[in-house]
Amino acid sequence: MADNDKEVAPAQPTSPERKHELHQELPVDFPDPFFRNLHRIIRFAIRVLAVLMVAVILWGVGDVIYIIYDRLITPPFLLLNINDIFYTFGAFMAVLIAVEIFINIRLYLGTNVFPVQLVVATALMAIARKVIVLDFETLTPMYLIGIAATTLALGVTYWLLRQGNQYHEWDD
Repeated sequence: MADNDKEVAPAQPTSPERKHELHQELPVDFPDPFFRNLHRIIRFAIRVLAVLMVAVILWGVGDVIYIIYDRLITPPFLLLNINDIFYTFGAFMAVLIAVEIFINIRLYLGTNVFPVQLVVATALMAIARKVIVLDFETLTPMYLIGIAATTLALGVTYWLLRQGNQYHEWDD
C-alpha cells in the first residue's frame, strides 16, 4: 500500500459520545468540579421524575379502571350517562397527558435537543382535555374567551413549529 493511500485520521476525532453528548447545558465533563457534580445531581433528579411519572401513569390507569367500574355498577347497571362518559374521557386524557410528559422527560434526558414541538403538543393536549370536560353551565364568558385564546395560540404555535420542522433534517 502506498503512503498516499493511508487513511488520514480526522483532526478532531468525533466519538459517538461527543457527537450525541446529552444536554450540553448540563455537561458531565464540565471543567468546574462543583458544577459538574450539580449537573450530575440534576440528571439524577430528572431520572427520579421519570420514575415518579411512571408511577403516576400506573396510578392514573388504575383510576380510569376504577371510574369505569364504579360508573357501571351504579344503578342503572351497565349504563353510562353523558356526564359519566365525559368524566371518563377526562380521566383518559389525564393519563395520556402524563404519558406525554413522561416522553418529554425521556427526550429531555436522552437527547441534546429540547423537544419544543412535543411540549407544545402536550400543552395542546392538556387544553383539549380541559375543553372536553368543560361544564358550560358554570363558566363565565371571560373564561371561555381565555380557553379559546389559549387553544388558538397553542394551535398556531404548533402549526408554525411543524412548518419550520418540515425543512430540517435530523443530524444522525
